[in-house]
Amino acid sequence: MIEKGSKVKVHYTGKLEDNNVFDTSVNKEPLEFTVGEGMLIPGFENGVLGMKTGDKKTIELSVGEAYGERRDDLINEIPKNNLPENVEVGQMLQAETEQGPITVVVTDINEETAKIDANHPLAGRKLFFDLEIVEVA
Repeated sequence: MIEKGSKVKVHYTGKLEDNNVFDTSVNKEPLEFTVGEGMLIPGFENGVLGMKTGDKKTIELSVGEAYGERRDDLINEIPKNNLPENVEVGQMLQAETEQGPITVVVTDINEETAKIDANHPLAGRKLFFDLEIVEVA
């Protein structure tokens, strides 16, 4: 039975409320992690607790158990010349911060400035995961 400290291999399919799949491990290697290390979103780790090898279930994660609410303070306007040449709206870039590199999305570009969004693409969304426990150690 899975508890904190268990090493787990799990196949998953992540879906949005409209049933669109945003990520899956099916036809790939299963996701391997140690429960309680905080390497995954909290709701995913908590969702496998109590399961055992072979178990399958679907979990629903609230916004707070997933990537949190979208935050306006993570959207910034910067000088356009701070961006690489030929950058386009929708493009993902790496930005350096005091805490290390982060991924941002370019959401708007005009003559002088550009808007970049450092929110996780799934922030503000309720998520659903179909889980299948492959192995528990």
